[in-house]
Amino acid sequence: MANDNIVNMNEQRRDFSGYRKYFRAGIWIVLTLVLAILLFANLFVVKENEYKVIRQFGEVVKIIEKPGLHVKVPFVQSVSSIPKYQMTYDVEEAEINTKDKKRILIDNYAVWKVDDPKKLIANARTLVNAETKMAEFTFSTVRSELGQLNYDEIINDEKSSRGSINDKVTDIVNSLLEKDGYGISVTDVRIKRTDLPADNEESVYTRMISERQSTAQEYLSMGDAKKNTIIAETDRTVKEMLAKAAAEADVIRSQGEQEAAKVYNGSYSKDPGFYELYRTLESYKKTINDETVIIMPFDSPYAKTLMGEME
Repeated sequence: MANDNIVNMNEQRRDFSGYRKYFRAGIWIVLTLVLAILLFANLFVVKENEYKVIRQFGEVVKIIEKPGLHVKVPFVQSVSSIPKYQMTYDVEEAEINTKDKKRILIDNYAVWKVDDPKKLIANARTLVNAETKMAEFTFSTVRSELGQLNYDEIINDEKSSRGSINDKVTDIVNSLLEKDGYGISVTDVRIKRTDLPADNEESVYTRMISERQSTAQEYLSMGDAKKNTIIAETDRTVKEMLAKAAAEADVIRSQGEQEAAKVYNGSYSKDPGFYELYRTLESYKKTINDETVIIMPFDSPYAKTLMGEME
């Protein structure tokens, strides 16, 4: 009987020892799973277009810029992201006064980015606060610069200085942001459009139409003056050409008449009687018609010729 009890006790010991082995194995498995979960829960990835900010009990202890896989301390450290890429902020439309006391509505935007996350967190605390400061600087600078220009210099395409103003505003805003150490910079500031307030829009449009009509009339007057100048120059040239041609014609005509006189004289000298007859007949053409009444002496050349008494 005693031997049976000893055998049972040995068997119970072996069973308990086996249970202990299984229990230890289960504990190691659970611990391994917990460690794996903790490890994976505290892994984080840094992307190309972002900064990762590591805080420990609320204080910034590290900023990671290099892309890759990183680990934080569990329960102690937290991770947040700040964008590294360029962002666009649409500044709210506002009304400003020009140098010549005209009111206009300005709508512009700014392209900006984070350069130094440490300065941003130290001075602006959050990305939203930094963006708000950048928007304030941009609007105040745009208002100040456009306030030094007349209305026509802003809206007139031929006289507009908005291109240079955009660059100037960008430089001024960056200097203000750098001075206050916000850790951000403006890449570009652009004025999208300039509109008129509704109460003076119609009067400005009327004035613009009047100016365009005045300009058109000026162009028409210049065209008429140019036309008259061209006509006068053409008329003068034509008169000069006609006068020159008439002078040349007179010279040619006189030369022809001289040549004809020589020919006539040579011909008439060969037969004076025929010449006398020819001159007489030529005179008849000019002096005699159907109603002509001729009274002449009997011994006149006309009478002798009509009666056939030729000398």
